[in-house]
Amino acid sequence: MGGGDNPQMYHRLFRLLSLAVLLAACSPALNWREVRPGGAELKALLPCKPDQGHRRQRLAGQDIDISMVGCEAGGALFAISVAELGDPDRALAVQVQWQAHLLGNMQAVVSTNSAYAIKGAGAQLAPMRLSARGLRPDGRPVVVQGVWFARGTRLYHAAIYADTIGNEQSEPFFGGLELP
Repeated sequence: MGGGDNPQMYHRLFRLLSLAVLLAACSPALNWREVRPGGAELKALLPCKPDQGHRRQRLAGQDIDISMVGCEAGGALFAISVAELGDPDRALAVQVQWQAHLLGNMQAVVSTNSAYAIKGAGAQLAPMRLSARGLRPDGRPVVVQGVWFARGTRLYHAAIYADTIGNEQSEPFFGGLELP
């Protein structure tokens, strides 16, 4: 560079670049927003713009319509499913088989169930929370935390899949589930 170089200009440029890097580092990886999966009454929070899907699956001897929303953020997959059962008395049988499929697909080696509380959930199925460790389809380890709960003829399942799951992911996600 020539003799007219200005040290103050380089110092100012360095400060601006440092500020830009700092601001980029502070951008939240989890940008929480309210969603209502499948047109259901459930209000939920997802940390990114969700994709939506729909499928029909056979569970507990019945073909069931399942609506799903989900997205990936901060190294985790967040998913919420709503199954229309047609009969509220089928909730337990469907939930048990759904959970067995989930654990079998991930070849779970460790899993725990615990009670879960959600305002507005129906009494026909006690809300429960699952934590499990297993394998992804490519053989890499994965952790899942999920909940199941029901209201009326709908069975809900919300889950996070990641290498590790921290409170900054699980607390807003599970705490944001609400049946008004």
